[in-house]
Order: sequence, then C-alpha cells, then structure tokens
Amino acid sequence: MDQFKKFLPHLLVLAGFVILSLFYFSPVLQGKQIFQSDIVQYIGMSKQQNDFREQTGEETYWTDAAFGGMPTFQLGAKFPHNYVKSLDLALRFLPRPADYLFLYFIGFYILLLCMRLNWKLAFLGSLAFGFSTYLIIILGVGHNAKAHAIAYMPLVLAGIIAVFRNRNIWSFLLLTVAMALEIQANHFQMTYYLLLLVVILGIAYLVDAFRKGMIPNFFKSIGVMVVAVVIAIAANATLLLSTQEYTAHSTRGKTGLTINPDGTTKEASGLSFDYITQYSYGIWESFDLFIPRFMGGGNSENVGTDSNIYNAIIKMGASPAQATDFAKNAPLYWGDQPIVAAPAYIGASVIFLFIFALFLVRGRLKWWIVGASILALMLSWGKNFSFLTEFFIEYVPLYNKFRAISSIQVIIELCVPLMAIFGLSRLFSEKLQKEEKLDALKWTGIITGGILLLFLLFKSILFDFAGASDSYYRENFGLDFMRALKDDRKAVFTNDILRSLLLVGFAVAGIWAYLNNKLKKDFLIAGFAILFLADLLPVDFRYVNKEDFVNARVMNQPYQQTQADAQILQDNSHYRVFDVSGDPFNSGRASYFHNALGGYHAAKPGRMQDIYDFYISQNDMDILNMLNVKYFIIPTQDGAPQAQQNPEAFGNAWLVNKIQWVPDANTAIQSLKETDLQKVAVVESDFKPEVSENFSKENTASIQLETYQPDHLTYRFQADSPQFAVFSETYYQPGWNAYIDGNPASHVRVDYLLRGMNIPAGDHTIEFKFEPAVIQTGGTITMISAILIGLILLGGIGLKLKKRR
Repeated sequence: MDQFKKFLPHLLVLAGFVILSLFYFSPVLQGKQIFQSDIVQYIGMSKQQNDFREQTGEETYWTDAAFGGMPTFQLGAKFPHNYVKSLDLALRFLPRPADYLFLYFIGFYILLLCMRLNWKLAFLGSLAFGFSTYLIIILGVGHNAKAHAIAYMPLVLAGIIAVFRNRNIWSFLLLTVAMALEIQANHFQMTYYLLLLVVILGIAYLVDAFRKGMIPNFFKSIGVMVVAVVIAIAANATLLLSTQEYTAHSTRGKTGLTINPDGTTKEASGLSFDYITQYSYGIWESFDLFIPRFMGGGNSENVGTDSNIYNAIIKMGASPAQATDFAKNAPLYWGDQPIVAAPAYIGASVIFLFIFALFLVRGRLKWWIVGASILALMLSWGKNFSFLTEFFIEYVPLYNKFRAISSIQVIIELCVPLMAIFGLSRLFSEKLQKEEKLDALKWTGIITGGILLLFLLFKSILFDFAGASDSYYRENFGLDFMRALKDDRKAVFTNDILRSLLLVGFAVAGIWAYLNNKLKKDFLIAGFAILFLADLLPVDFRYVNKEDFVNARVMNQPYQQTQADAQILQDNSHYRVFDVSGDPFNSGRASYFHNALGGYHAAKPGRMQDIYDFYISQNDMDILNMLNVKYFIIPTQDGAPQAQQNPEAFGNAWLVNKIQWVPDANTAIQSLKETDLQKVAVVESDFKPEVSENFSKENTASIQLETYQPDHLTYRFQADSPQFAVFSETYYQPGWNAYIDGNPASHVRVDYLLRGMNIPAGDHTIEFKFEPAVIQTGGTITMISAILIGLILLGGIGLKLKKRR
C-alpha cells in the first residue's frame, strides 16, 4: 500500500499528460488526422514498398517509385529484430500527433525527477517544455522525425545525470534504453545537437570533479556511459549501417563529381555554406523567444477584417471575401529567413523564470545550461554570426552535413524551461535568504520589464518593419498596401509586447506574494501552471489548431488519380514517368502512382541529383530516354494534367556497339552530351578490370525484361556472340547483385549512373537481386544487443530481490 501511495502522484501525472495531449489535439478523438505536408510527401514516396509488403507479406528494401530507384532505408523500411522500435511504438500509444506531445511531457518529467525535483515541479516543467511553440509547430508541418528525436532528448539527459549520480544497473539501463530510442527516432541532426549539449554538460561536470578532487569518479561514470551508448548503437545496428551505406551514395556523400554544370568547382565536402545557412536566425529575431510576434510571427498570419491590410485590399477593388482570405494569410514576417511558419516562442513567463534562476542557481547546473543556450543561440544566427558558423563548418566534425541551422535552437527550448524550474525550486529553498530572493526578483523584473518597455517606447526608432520580400509586394500591390502592411506589423509588435509585459507582471506578483507569505507554495506552483498554459496555448493555437485536421481518408489517400494517371496505368509494362506538372524533384505525387523519375527526399541519390542538375533540368531528351521515361505528365491551360507518351525511350535494357572509356566522374557526366547513348556505353576507367571489350553488336541479338519486382528483375537474353548490355536501372553497389543463369556475375556502372554488364553468347536468364548485406549483419547485431539488455535487466531484478531478502 505504501508503494502504491508513493507512485500514485506519478500515475496521476501520466493521466494528466494523456488528457492534455488529447485535449490539444482533440480532433483525433473523432478519428481525424492532422494534415502534415511533409507526411503527405512521405506517403507518396513510400506507397510502393507499403503495397509490396501488404501484397506479399515481405519487405522490399528498394523502391523504383522515386528518383529512378533508391533504397527504402530512409523511407520507413521495417528491419528484422527491431525491438527498440517495438518499445517506441508502445510508448506512442496515443493517436498521432498526440503521441509526440505525450513523449515531450514524459521525457522532461523523468529528467526533472532524475535531477531530484519533486513531482509537482516536474509536472510544471513538462508543461513549459511540451507546449513550447516550436515543438508544436513541427508537429503541424509534419516534421515527425525531428519531433520524435527531440522528445527523447530529455530522457537521454536523464540517463546521463542518473549515471553521474549513481552508477548502478538502473541508471545504466535508463541511459541505454533512452539512447537507443533517440537513435531509433532517426533524425541525426537533432541527435547531433544533443551530442553538442552533452559535450558542454560533460565539460561542466569535469571542471566540477576537478575542483572537488573526484576525477576518478568522473571517468568511471564516463566509462559506464560509453558502454551504455555502445549497446544502444548496437540495438540500432541495422538502421545505422544502412543509413551509413546510403549516405555515401546520396547528396550528403561524394559522387566523385568536382564540377558544377557551369564548370565551376563544387564544394570539397559536405553542404555549401549558403545552403547550410539559408535558414539563419536573425540576431534581433532572437527576441521571438520572449515576444511571440516580435518580427511579425510567420509568413502567413491572420490579422482579421479590422486590420489595415484588409482595408487596403478593399480599396484596391477586392471583394470582402477576397480581402478576408488575404487577411487570413497576411505576410507579416519581416525577419531574415526565407520561410517561417511561426516564431520559436518559449514563453514570456518561462523566460522570466529563466532569468530569475540566473540569480539563484549556482554551480555546474547553471554553467552547462547557460553555456549550451548561448552557444546554440549564436550558432542559430548562422551567416549573421559568420565567424563562429564558419569555424564550426570547417573544424567541427559532421557540422557541415546539416542545413536549417536555426533548428539548433531546440537546445534552448530544452535548457530554458529546465533552468526556469530550477529557479522556482531555489525560490522554495530554505538555504537562501529572503532578501537574496527579493533582490533576484527585483533585478529580473527590471531586466525583463526594461527590455519590453524599451521596445515599446522606441520601436519606430529601432526598427523600420521592412521585410526581405517587401519588394514583391511594393511592385505588385503598391505603396499604400506597404504602409498598411507595416502598420499591421507594428500593431502585432505592440500588442505582443504588452502581452509579455502582462505575463511578466503576473510572474512578479506571484513570487512577491509568496515571499511575503501571502501565497502558499502549492498555490504558486498551480498559478505558474495556469500562467504557462495561458501564455503558451494561445500562441500555439494560432498556428496548429482544429483547422489543420482533416478526415482520415484525406491523409490515407492524399493524392487523387487524374485522367493522366489512369491513362498511364493502363500500360502494364515497366517504364518511368516524369511529372513536370509541378516540381518533379520536390514532390512525392508521381511516386504515389508510378515508377517516377522524381520524388521528395532530404537526401536524394547523389548521382541522380547530378544528372538532374546537368541535364534533366534542361529537358535533355537523350538522358530522359536513357532513363526509360516512357510518359510525361504535363500541365495544360485548363489545369488538368495531361499524359504524353515518349516513343523514343530506350526501354528497360539495350545492347551497345562499344565502350567509351573515361578517366573520372567529371568526364563521364560531360561525355553524355556528345555520345549516342543507345550505341555507346560510357564507363569510368576504374571498372576496366571487370569489363571485357571482346564483343560485337549483332542485329539479331535481343534482351527483354521478363519479370519485375522492385528488388528482383529478370531478363531474357539471346545472342550468337558476346554482347554488352546497358540496363535503365540505377547502379547501387553494395546491394544489387547480378546473376547469369543463377551464377553470380559482375556488373559495372555505366553512363554515370546506370548498370552495364558483359553477357556471353547463347540463351541466358539474367537476374538482378537487391540483397543488402547490412540488413543481415545489422539484424544479427541487433538481436545480440537485445539479448544483452534483457540479461542486464534480469540481473538487476535478481539483485533487487536478493537485497530485499
């Protein structure tokens, strides 16, 4: 009974998290689903493999529905012995996206409990973290993997701190499982940022250990953590090995190409500086964390019918309905980034407590939280703080592999509420004098209130409220519209400053009342819980609300078949479709219905991207023919896309007259333009040992595709003399294996990205099978790690029972 009473508060908290998650995303209770643009693209990209799994009961690790063919490793492939994924699914038992919000809450709650705060403060901190606007926004747009990884960050920190506090089996298992879940979330950019945070935390603990003469204990804890992380990595071996393998062949790896289409030199490695820093947070924009629409909010804000913009549109001759629609999507954002869905608002009340904590919290906790927050903020500025960004890109391993660097602010979104709750904890501590707490309250009020009043009184002097895209609106809508736009930007700026002032005032009043014995501790905690919700929820609901939910059918079948699709699907042969009715290399629509040449993915196949940049973007028909593009989907004036057949497509395979040897990738891709690709195969010299030139094209020779599955293609070949065949399939090695009459055969890369092989005279069956070794290797490692974790768990239970006896 005593144990039940001990756990009852935690059970009530868990129930509260479930209720809050379902409350915010209440349409899920009606069977609706949130419309997430990125997930719509993912559904299109993954449909072929999902259909294959449903029809055959087997898993295919290759899809022909995107970019001419690519692995499904990063498209939701199901790996064998993936027990970590099973645990993750058990934790995410709520309907999406309420499941991710629940993970935000529970992870942060466990972190604060591991840091020895009571359940009430832990619950309060979870509200501040879970409802942070950025964390809600990414759920609205469909960045599920990012949200997933962020949700497990606090759990990993909980495991690390638990190991530092007590090196026992339970802290070890917590870190192991948390790290395994973090890796399983499969968003390596977020995990990388977590690593930066952990490094700063480790430095703070190392300095503290040095001062206390506890260096041996520190390194013993590090040793335990290393073992835990190694096991967590092993538990995700298949995911990591397959990702590493594909990365080398993707736009994140090296294709061997060192030139751009215009002849200039490509970046030596990683992504370019401009690409990495495209989404750089403005320095002034940082105040969005404190004032939600400091820079206008997002690119599409609802300013209502009583706005200056609405009146300006009416004066331009628009109908009330047209003006209303425009006012619902007003371009209020005037910051440095090209696109912003919403501000990364943390909460004025939470920021207030964070600053308050700076006066009361001391030691390693303060310095790793503050240090990590400052570093993350400066790195989020990107090109606006270029010397630090350039240093990290040049010298910090892997930093140049990630773009959208403003998202490093997730560290701030974790650290600020963490520090804020510890500030409140110190307020309740009897070790500090009342005068010290009052002094901290005074200075916090002066700092936060002073900043807000400064912006309120001098806004017209400090800012011009002009945005980077204003030239477009000036040219197309005129100066009167621009004046109205700036007036509305000033209006929301002023309103949100007043809003933050009011929230700061409530926070000051609450703490002052507590310090003067006019308000009890529990009432103050409850008051801050209400204040956090009143602060964050209205801002969250501006950007993610019931209007974002649709009937489940809309998400389950996000693309509707057009007449063009139906016409193409009548052809049962194997071919590719190039959809130019939209942006073909940034859309999953064609992949939903066809074997598409385009697609949507953050890491496209590297050589296909090169071919697109050099030729496909210029509508080079020889290249499209080589890739077996039999149909185009083209736009028409009436808006209905039309199917257009291409009779010149080379087909699934063809026999060439000769080999043209080239020394490297640069020459290979350039040679495609001047080569008759139906007669000549362009082969890089690295493959010379695997290619025989002892062949001669004969008119009666033939090769045809007989059977097709995404991961298994069978061809029938007949010739009286040796031939060299080119296949309109992507070369991907390791993974694809070739067989002639069931016997392993060599095949090489030709025409920069296709497959080619020598075939002896006679009648032969040629097969290509996708048999990635990483799946078997990774599955074995994963199974062993799961057994090891199970044995450690049983050992811990055994020791616990033995101790009780």
